Amino acid sequence: MTSGLRTGEVAEQAGVNIQTLRYYERRGLLAEPGRSIGGHRIYPPDTVALLRVIKAAQRLGFTLDEVADLLDAGRRRHPAPGLRERAVDKIGEIDRRIADLVAMRAALVEVVDARCDSLTNCTCADCPVPFLTIGAGPMGGE
Repeated sequence: MTSGLRTGEVAEQAGVNIQTLRYYERRGLLAEPGRSIGGHRIYPPDTVALLRVIKAAQRLGFTLDEVADLLDAGRRRHPAPGLRERAVDKIGEIDRRIADLVAMRAALVEVVDARCDSLTNCTCADCPVPFLTIGAGPMGGE
């Protein structure tokens, strides 16, 4: 096999490092590439686009396991539905994280406003720290 891209070319064009490329191969996100006569990995040109899709999915909050599942579903002759449902689930997850972050911010504003100066020996009046409820629900607030 001589046509295609070498490891460094793929990594550079996709904006990833070589270790990421090899890791994705081990994880099964990328097919094992062919080899040149000299033994160098030679990737098909569409590898760059696939890497960009993987990175875009990660930026949307999908884990590599979720990306692998979505890629597997898309590779089947009759793809199973999945992206839309997973996107809806991911939106719910993000909404929960946003709510947690808003609650954390509000609690920190209380700490700043109260002029708290120590987690264990605060001298401020009406210290809000002992009464924080962020993540205090079952299973870390879920």
